[in-house]
Amino acid sequence: MPKVRSAPDLLLIGATVCLLIVGLIMVYSASAVWADYKFDDSFFFLKRQMFFAGLGLIAMFFMMNIDYWGWRDMAKIFVIICFGLLVIVLIPGVGLVRGGAQSWLGVGAFSIQPSEFMKIAMIFFLSKYLAENQKYVTTWKRGLLPSFGLVLLAFGLIMLQPDLGTGMVMVLTCVVMVFIAGARIAHFVFLGVVGLIGLVGLILSAPYRLERITSFLDPWQDPLGSGFQIIQSLYAIGPGGFLGLGLGASRQKYFYLPEPQTDFIFAILSEELGFIGGAFVLACFAILLWRGLRIALYAPDLYGSLMATGIIGMIAIQVMINIGVVIGLMPVTGITLPLLSYGGSSLTLMLTSIGVLLNISRHMR
Repeated sequence: MPKVRSAPDLLLIGATVCLLIVGLIMVYSASAVWADYKFDDSFFFLKRQMFFAGLGLIAMFFMMNIDYWGWRDMAKIFVIICFGLLVIVLIPGVGLVRGGAQSWLGVGAFSIQPSEFMKIAMIFFLSKYLAENQKYVTTWKRGLLPSFGLVLLAFGLIMLQPDLGTGMVMVLTCVVMVFIAGARIAHFVFLGVVGLIGLVGLILSAPYRLERITSFLDPWQDPLGSGFQIIQSLYAIGPGGFLGLGLGASRQKYFYLPEPQTDFIFAILSEELGFIGGAFVLACFAILLWRGLRIALYAPDLYGSLMATGIIGMIAIQVMINIGVVIGLMPVTGITLPLLSYGGSSLTLMLTSIGVLLNISRHMR
């Protein structure tokens, strides 16, 4: 291994911290009304988010100082544990149901989402597998089938919850990694057709998914039902204008827009801070993605390059899906906005992943 540099990528750290600070401010602003109504504590969500942010920062700096090669031999163990958690969460009476999905494990107010852990574990495992078997990546038997077989098994367990959004992020992230590893385009075309057919089948098998598609095409067809979230999100973004209504001045967070502190936090941000606030957040994400791609390009080995690609690909996919949903360019899915949305598992694991990315940056060529 090359000699470790004295400092990690400081621009990446700066962009991450900026997004985290904006996220804490907006979680409080978006959730204060609902938290005061439901828990008689306007700081309820903020306090929990600050706890997980602190936990995530500790994990980030820990991972930043641990050689990423050390996780290579543990990748298989991580995947096995995550598969076990995905099975356990499906047991009636064990997994917690929220928003119609049995996706959480926990006691009382604190819980974890195993599917979030699986996204990271799959990046670790595929990085190891593809790096060790790169010469077979253009073949079916020892290249694509083992890779996508494992991914599809995890996707199937996540869909039993069901959680299409998280499952899609995991699958798309793995597709990016396999593509970067050198898989043949012809194989991707075939898998793309099969995947499209499977996605159509999943949509048709659940009426609520089909309603989300039709509401995406014409939300006013059912403004109080399947189109409600998109309409209320656009009602938040529109009045924001260039400078916004002012921090804390959102009207849509007063029980109009569902989940204002999670999936639709960008809508509240745009309403209160306007185009300027939204552009600042997108600029921070652009810096984060730029530095992440640079780390992937200049990583000292294929393993580090694939791991960086997976992490930055996962972040980019989540950002595109979340903001696409919020501005009405994509059907509604339950995807959080990285580093901004409220959520313990998501925030902690995202910061942990960035810590791995920072460690790879310390070994860059």
